[in-house]
Amino acid sequence: MKKRALLVVAAALLLTAGCAKKKRMPPAPPFPKSGVQVGIASWYGPPYHGRATSSGEIYDMERLTAAHRTLAFGTYVLVENLDNGRMVQVRINDRGPFVEGRIIDLSRAAARAIGMLGPGTARVRIKVVAFSGAGAPARWFAVQVGAFANRARAEQLRQRMEQRYGTARILEKTAASPLWRVLVGREPSPEKAGQLARRLRHETGAAVVVPFDQD
Repeated sequence: MKKRALLVVAAALLLTAGCAKKKRMPPAPPFPKSGVQVGIASWYGPPYHGRATSSGEIYDMERLTAAHRTLAFGTYVLVENLDNGRMVQVRINDRGPFVEGRIIDLSRAAARAIGMLGPGTARVRIKVVAFSGAGAPARWFAVQVGAFANRARAEQLRQRMEQRYGTARILEKTAASPLWRVLVGREPSPEKAGQLARRLRHETGAAVVVPFDQD
């Protein structure tokens, strides 16, 4: 009996030691007043698909949503993958990520849109587009089918896309080396632009949904 009692005590001590070493996340810092945050993004899918999020909404990994530790539910943010320049707009409807060093957890659809499904994480810039209660941002959505350092090449593709799809434009992305982006379409929602992207992907290979402000 004495030996058994000693074993029980030893097991309890081991369990207590294990709990003591458990790492706890520090409180999340407030979102920058500039409305822009830079850090690491991750994404989540199964087994969370179909479960309730922290906001009470059922998580659908094929919708453009995300989890953030401090932004109010219903806030819209623009997420840019700093490795490839791809962007996607998402709505905050969950809390997370709870891994140190990460600033946002994207849905699978959002991760796919900015090309980070395979890597699993990416360095991103997130910018608030509309705070909770302000309603959906008044933006249009198009499909980016190419980005060129040469304006003439971009113009050739723009003309071809305009002939086939009716609306195409060129936007300059200012950087150390400017890029000329070719956008096709002018859709009122990411879902509509996604339908167009599926058609364009068969023709151009590259088709990424992006928001834009220009009329």
